[in-house]
Amino acid sequence: MMHYTLSTSYRKALQKKSERQKIGYQQNYHQNKMLIINADDYGLNTETTDNILSCFARKRIYSASAMTFMSDSERAANLAHETKIPVGLHLNFNEPFTGPTASSRLREHHQKVTTYLNARKWNQILYNPFLCNAFDFVFQAQWDEFTRIYHKEPQRLDGHRHMHLCMNVLLSGKIPKGIKIRRNFTFSRGEKKFMNRLYRHLIDWWLSSNFSCTDSFFSMEPIDLAKLQKFVFLSKTSEVEVMVHPGREKEYLFLLSPVWEHLIRKE
Repeated sequence: MMHYTLSTSYRKALQKKSERQKIGYQQNYHQNKMLIINADDYGLNTETTDNILSCFARKRIYSASAMTFMSDSERAANLAHETKIPVGLHLNFNEPFTGPTASSRLREHHQKVTTYLNARKWNQILYNPFLCNAFDFVFQAQWDEFTRIYHKEPQRLDGHRHMHLCMNVLLSGKIPKGIKIRRNFTFSRGEKKFMNRLYRHLIDWWLSSNFSCTDSFFSMEPIDLAKLQKFVFLSKTSEVEVMVHPGREKEYLFLLSPVWEHLIRKE
């Protein structure tokens, strides 16, 4: 039997909590119901998994999105059962599978999909009828693998580099109605060209009509305190998701900083 171990930093974080800190963390959790701090790439590799769990132990993130068929996917799933971190499915259509459980047939279909999506940016918004079977196979394989290792079906979906929003996935009919799904990035007037914002608006309208979405979605990067304060303030009156990547050193260090802790703890 394989043994799954927690990182040293994660164990230290658990041991370090005082009773006073625990109360503060519980209060913060309830105060920020409308602020979702979600870590992407859970299970990508050992370092990313451990960094995410370290942040979760310190209540710097509230949930994670898990990749399947990657080098640390199975260990990450076992640690998720132990730590009770809320996890959704992080669909991967553009990054090679590095785990041992991916079949040769899955790798073949996945290679077709990744080659197509990585060839040019516009392919994401174009529907390719010749790749329907490949997209469907890759989607279902990741859904089934998540269900196998997490012992339940995904309750939330997003995608690596947001490829869950590519047209072949959206029009596949594979996404269950009503599931929680990540929307497009939220931009203010003038941040993107009009046609770009119009396209995103139409996709978000369709997503909201068929699935459950947050009111807005932002990325922690590039790290800017004024921008992050705006996100937290917005979460007082609407549901906001902030995407973070503890697997990236700069974000990981900021997530563990007193600045980030103070920002998400204050009332």
